[in-house]
Amino acid sequence: MTVSDPSLALQKAIRSLLIASPELMALVQPEHVLDANGRPEIMPAVYIGEDQTIFRRWVATTHATLHVWFQEPGLVQCKEAVSAIVAVLRIDAQADGVLPIDGFTVLDMQTTQTRYMRDPHGSFSHGVVTVAAIVKAN
Repeated sequence: MTVSDPSLALQKAIRSLLIASPELMALVQPEHVLDANGRPEIMPAVYIGEDQTIFRRWVATTHATLHVWFQEPGLVQCKEAVSAIVAVLRIDAQADGVLPIDGFTVLDMQTTQTRYMRDPHGSFSHGVVTVAAIVKAN
């Protein structure tokens, strides 16, 4: 089967990069970095969530959304985890070389937005990280 949408391959690569980050793994266990729906039953957690791919003639831009969850009264641990995610999900082909993924090559990837939300009941912190990757089919 030919894969024509890079979102699943990028999701797998993002997870691999995240669990290879000592800074993030000091805050979140590797088995808590996953593709899942809803508010997690396990805390802390990083959910690799929604994706969108915009196709162009030679390349595509895939946007991925990550949800970061902690059970804490503030946002400190959530912001520390998001910082680690932003640092590790940066690929610049000119500076670092490309990132090969299943069926595609990531030419550029970086965080485009971070947001933080407080639980109205004060039990949870929730961070949202949006990442954009420019990919080319192999």
